[in-house]
Amino acid sequence: MSDLEREQAQQRAARITAFREELDELRREQVLQLSEAQEQAVTAHHRQLLTHYRQTLDIDADARARQLSLGMRLASLFGALALAAGLFFLFYQFWGLFDVAAQVAILLGSSLGSLLLCFWLQARDTSGYYAKLAAVLAFVCFVLNLSMLGQIFNITPSDKALLPWGALALLLAYQCRQRLLLVVALLCFGLFVAARLGDWGGWHWWSLGERPELFMPLTALLLVPQWLDQRRYAGFAACYRVVGLLYLLGPVLVLSYWGGGSYLDWSTGWIEAFYQTLGFVLAGLTIWLGIRRGWGEVVNTGLVFALIMLFAKLFDWWWQLLPRYLFFLLLGLIAVLLLVMLQRWRRSAPGGAQ
Repeated sequence: MSDLEREQAQQRAARITAFREELDELRREQVLQLSEAQEQAVTAHHRQLLTHYRQTLDIDADARARQLSLGMRLASLFGALALAAGLFFLFYQFWGLFDVAAQVAILLGSSLGSLLLCFWLQARDTSGYYAKLAAVLAFVCFVLNLSMLGQIFNITPSDKALLPWGALALLLAYQCRQRLLLVVALLCFGLFVAARLGDWGGWHWWSLGERPELFMPLTALLLVPQWLDQRRYAGFAACYRVVGLLYLLGPVLVLSYWGGGSYLDWSTGWIEAFYQTLGFVLAGLTIWLGIRRGWGEVVNTGLVFALIMLFAKLFDWWWQLLPRYLFFLLLGLIAVLLLVMLQRWRRSAPGGAQ
């Protein structure tokens, strides 16, 4: 079973549900009437198809199954985070009771054991929830492994640890179809690249947060789904796009109010004005690109960023000048105007309501 087959089966099940609902509407409106034999044949075929999909591909065949599946995903996520936190504090609670040899053995054993457990569950768990939970545990064990081995042998902390952390997170993300670990991998690689760029520029890697522009080259993550086909991995392309946009829009937002962190050899006021203008331009381009390509996550990211920039600017202009009630009334009015503008934009788009 591949995730591509499962995704296609899930889409087929959604189309079957929509077909049934539309057929009921057409029957009530007396537009279409199937014969009893035709309706029984269609119903039997759909029932057989959905049963086959449930048994072989473990899909959500109805609304109840989709709701339960969402609950299982949330339980898997929170369970993984809780177990990871528990494992972390367990190590530190009893760590001093063991000698160096036992500490090293525990670290290596927990890392290898959790990784093998993840692969074992991934081969047997058709739903994928337990394998994803084990993947997060395996990653946490590996992070603890490197961190605590460094403490045991008094190794100077280095940004190079981000590379193996990111590599394992990426491996587990693709092996178990875990989007959380994909985001973690992209953050690890992003921090490593920014740290290296800062080091080449004469900054210590620990001070990379003082130069937000170091993260901007990582916007190239937007291109990964164009270079490498991600259709087999549901949601992965969206993760690349959103994280790539955050590496661009985040520094722009920071520098629009903290010009002293820029490499530009301008006055602080000019730098902040430049990045504020650039922020609104990039927000508009992001929304336009998302609508043109049909990338809902890109549209939402651009809208959220535009609203943050807009309301931050309005706060600068009017918070000290206007009474509080008038300030919030104006914000509400602006929000309504934005809603009207977006509604008209949606209607004028191809395929929108006329």
